[in-house]
This record gives sequence, structure tokens and C-alpha cells, in this order.
Amino acid sequence: MINFDEANKKGKEAMDAALKNYSEVAKGFQAIATEASEYSKKSFQDAASFVEALSGAKSIETAFELQSGYVKASYESFVAEATKLGEMYADLAKTAYKPYEAPIAKATGLSTAA
Repeated sequence: MINFDEANKKGKEAMDAALKNYSEVAKGFQAIATEASEYSKKSFQDAASFVEALSGAKSIETAFELQSGYVKASYESFVAEATKLGEMYADLAKTAYKPYEAPIAKATGLSTAA
């Protein structure tokens, strides 16, 4: 027989845990947005500096060297930023999942025992 009071209590506990975790998840999203904004700003400044340096190039060789250096630096910066954001998203997912770990583990344990 289903015990509705117990089910209601468990549901309330899960909801309370999720609401407590909301603040941490919001902070995670804010940190990701700040990081992405800072990267965009830096990337734009780097591009502006590159265009300025390229416009002052006196030869094709110099322009090619500038272009090669800029592409290499941009790629390395992008890979580093993508890695960092990936780690931030992974941490955010772990934080968001945390309130559900215990209830799911308990429910899985009960369902395997039954």
C-alpha cells in the first residue's frame, strides 16, 4: 500500500534541498557569464591590436608573421577558455545534481531491494 504521507514528506525534502541549492547554481551561471564576457572583451582587444599592427606592416613577410602569430595566439587562447568553461559547466552540473543524489540513491536502493 502506498503511504501518501511518507511520499509527501520525501517530496518536500527533495524540494527543500533543491531550493537551497538554487543559490549555488545561480552563482555558477553568473561566474560562467562573467568569464565569457571577460574572454569576449579580451578577444576583441587582441583583434583590435592585431589590426592596428597589421595596418602598420611594411612588407608581406611582416604581415604574414603578424597573421601567423595572431592566429596561433587566438587558437591557444580559445582552447584554454573552452577548457575552462567546460570545467565550469561540469562543476555547475555537479552542483545542480547534488540535492538529487541522496533521494535517487535511496530510491534506487529501494527499487533493487523490492
